[in-house]
Amino acid sequence: MKKVVMALLGGTVAGAVFSTQIAAPLIAQEASRNANVYEQLDLFGDIFERVRAQYVEEVDSAQLIEAAINGMLTSLDPHSNYLAADDFDDMRVQTRGEFGGLGIEVTQEEGFIKVVSPMDDTPADEAGIEAGDFITHVDGESVLGLTLDQAVDKMRGPVGSEIIITVVREGVTEPFDVSIIRDTIKLTAVRGRSVGNTVVLRVTTFNDQTFVGLEENLKEQVEALGGIDNVDGFVIDLRNNPGGLLTQAIEVSDAFLDQGEIVSTRGRNPQDGERYTARPGDMAEGKPVVVLVNGGSASASEIVAGALQDHRRAIVVGTKSFGKGSVQTVIPLRSDGAMRLTTARYYTPSGRSIQALGVMPDIVVEQPRRDPAAEATTEEVPSAANRTTSEADLRGVLSNDSMTEDERALLEAERARAEETAKLRDEDYQLAYAVDIIRGLAVTAKAE
Repeated sequence: MKKVVMALLGGTVAGAVFSTQIAAPLIAQEASRNANVYEQLDLFGDIFERVRAQYVEEVDSAQLIEAAINGMLTSLDPHSNYLAADDFDDMRVQTRGEFGGLGIEVTQEEGFIKVVSPMDDTPADEAGIEAGDFITHVDGESVLGLTLDQAVDKMRGPVGSEIIITVVREGVTEPFDVSIIRDTIKLTAVRGRSVGNTVVLRVTTFNDQTFVGLEENLKEQVEALGGIDNVDGFVIDLRNNPGGLLTQAIEVSDAFLDQGEIVSTRGRNPQDGERYTARPGDMAEGKPVVVLVNGGSASASEIVAGALQDHRRAIVVGTKSFGKGSVQTVIPLRSDGAMRLTTARYYTPSGRSIQALGVMPDIVVEQPRRDPAAEATTEEVPSAANRTTSEADLRGVLSNDSMTEDERALLEAERARAEETAKLRDEDYQLAYAVDIIRGLAVTAKAE
């Protein structure tokens, strides 16, 4: 027994000596790092004073410090930045769903402003701005060399005023100017409609109205179709949705999931990670779901698409999403402004990061670009020679005596739905494709 005690004590003493030998260099390294930081801060103070005293024109000290803070944050990544008091107020207004401007979500890439997505029914959308467009000039002045906030400030202005932006678009050889009239942007977070027996839920943004709007529109459309038994399925249209509040993305995902993880976030420290899981209850009651995405679907949109895809709860259709897989925390500061800082990456239930990769659709479907010039030369009504004919069009055709009146009415209703989808295919090919998938799944389910 004495030998055991002595062995333990000996181990303790040896450990103490060893830890002291390790700790001393670590403390020295930490002290050296702190000294370097203080030296750099002294350098900043020296430069700041020289600029104030010797710059060719008198400068505002507060603006210098604000620019230095913003430069520090924007050097980290495209989504971290400083928000002055006015910008912080604007951001809080936008999450409530109404603000003034053009109606575009933008980021910065290679010094130019890149459109993440135009928002539905806004001046930018009506002017034809597309996701992926680069804005190189605002009212004839280059945005090269400006910070993202400075470029956005240039695009702001009084409601009703005109702005000319110069756009570079992939597939178009020359830059072109677009005239836009600024307006008050009122975002309707969710709009519902029915195409045949398919409920289409168009989600334009993730603000504090999104989940409530989704719930109301879903119930309204289901009731209009006569109940959930008459619904073939749901299409969640997230195209050109730039994202927004993480909490709303979690609630929207939860609406269609009965259990399991929705999303996880991981920061620098493992203990700061968060996991969000679904609660029991599926608003779609197990009906098929298709999610539509494109290059303008970012952030919160990708959380929803990734969660439903990983759980095999939805088929994702369209083109690869934007690829913003980071989480920003807005931290209010003493100056009445705030700091938007990237604090974590988010991961889908399967553990994949979407950062810079995006969500790849299960079925890739490109949206054909419309050519107004070609459409103008196309005959509105095809000639009789070009129309297809069938047995039913022939003169004196025999009637079909095997169908009851109810069966005939059912056939006519199905034909009308098919014609509606055919018309939709000309207006919105991706949406028509999604509706076709839902109809096919519904037919298969009934056959089983």
